[in-house]
Amino acid sequence: MGQLQFGILQNPFNSVNYGVDLIIILKLITICDMKKFRIITSLTILIITLLGFASKFYAGPAVKWVNNSLGGLLYEVFWCLVISLILIKNKPWKIAFSVFFITGILEFLQLWHPVFLEIIRNTFIGRTIFGTTFVPSDFIYYIFGSLVGWILLEKLRVLQISNGHNSNSNK
Repeated sequence: MGQLQFGILQNPFNSVNYGVDLIIILKLITICDMKKFRIITSLTILIITLLGFASKFYAGPAVKWVNNSLGGLLYEVFWCLVISLILIKNKPWKIAFSVFFITGILEFLQLWHPVFLEIIRNTFIGRTIFGTTFVPSDFIYYIFGSLVGWILLEKLRVLQISNGHNSNSNK
């Protein structure tokens, strides 16, 4: 068995230093956990995207609410997840707040109707991203969507950390 001396695992039978190997193993575990985080987050984005588009074409009970308001909540969650893939080291609450802030700016842009924005808004993606009509009550759904995004990111990060911790404790 090895012994721990000055934070470096050494074999008592020879002078081979295992400290570098341990660092490499820990980095590989972290890379695997990051890859798992990215895969799970990407799959969640796919699900949220499908739900978001489905909400735009929904025709059942509460059609107006699902088409207009629920989409705002899903929109926030979507962007929280996307930004977390880009800024992977940022804290979930910062991502959620930033998404809410930018969405708020986009909502207020709906009060402005220059030609270039109207051209963009005349497309499905433009209407979906920029919206067409300022509705103050949308902020309620943006708040809830950002909170759901924040909670979801926290859960994904805890899953990532706990998997990494379990992997470390098994080595």
